Amino acid sequence: MKILISNDDGYQAPGIVALHDALKTLEGVEVEVVAPEHNNSAKSNALTLHSPLYVHRAANGFRYVNGTPADCVHIALTGLLGYRPDLVVSGINNGANMGDDTIYSGTVGAAMEGYLFGIPAIAFSQVDKGWGELEAAAAKAREIVAQMRAQGLVNETPWLLNVNIPNMPLDALRPLKWCRLGRRHAAERVIVQESPRGEAMYWIGGAGAAKDDAEGTDFHATAQGHVSITPLKVDLTDHGSLGAWAQTASRLVAGGGAGADSAPGV
Repeated sequence: MKILISNDDGYQAPGIVALHDALKTLEGVEVEVVAPEHNNSAKSNALTLHSPLYVHRAANGFRYVNGTPADCVHIALTGLLGYRPDLVVSGINNGANMGDDTIYSGTVGAAMEGYLFGIPAIAFSQVDKGWGELEAAAAKAREIVAQMRAQGLVNETPWLLNVNIPNMPLDALRPLKWCRLGRRHAAERVIVQESPRGEAMYWIGGAGAAKDDAEGTDFHATAQGHVSITPLKVDLTDHGSLGAWAQTASRLVAGGGAGADSAPGV
């Protein structure tokens, strides 16, 4: 089995080193790393289209790209590797990717790029920043990949999983729990500072607190010491309201216009 590893924290991040070292010990597995040169957190699925990308090889054999996580996986799959990997794995991220975080996450974006190419993919994150109990997280990631392989799930059918691992010793981690994504409150206020030249600088505020952390969510599961796993999909269509919007459109065509109260709630 061939595994491509990427991340959004950069090729020198402890998380990707630990993940590589853990997965390469699986029997019959070849592991390749293609990761960003620098931290690319919150880059989501962004691709670099208006500047050239360069690939270099580090002393430890990792290849790194002056681009986004999605760039790394895209380049790897469209010519750099010269073969099609069986699995794309991203992480281990320095901090959680739960709830709304998954929309912005470069860790998830790298895994999703593999999924878009029809390859099974997993995004791994630790719940708390700081790399505490990183070896335990890497061991758990190895265990999950080994189980997926043993169950015959690493095949031609693509899937995308988002995994969050509490920063706990391996023997203290509670069983895997399949969850839906929770939700967060709106982000904190933007931070405004003055530059040395007297110009206003704006820094994106921190993520909001959990809004929906009820039982069944990834927030709830990890708070209880479980490793959360959420299957993701790319289709953003609001299927539930599609019919209502179609009816609204037909009224607009028939009447030449419609009041605001004729549109379905969104």
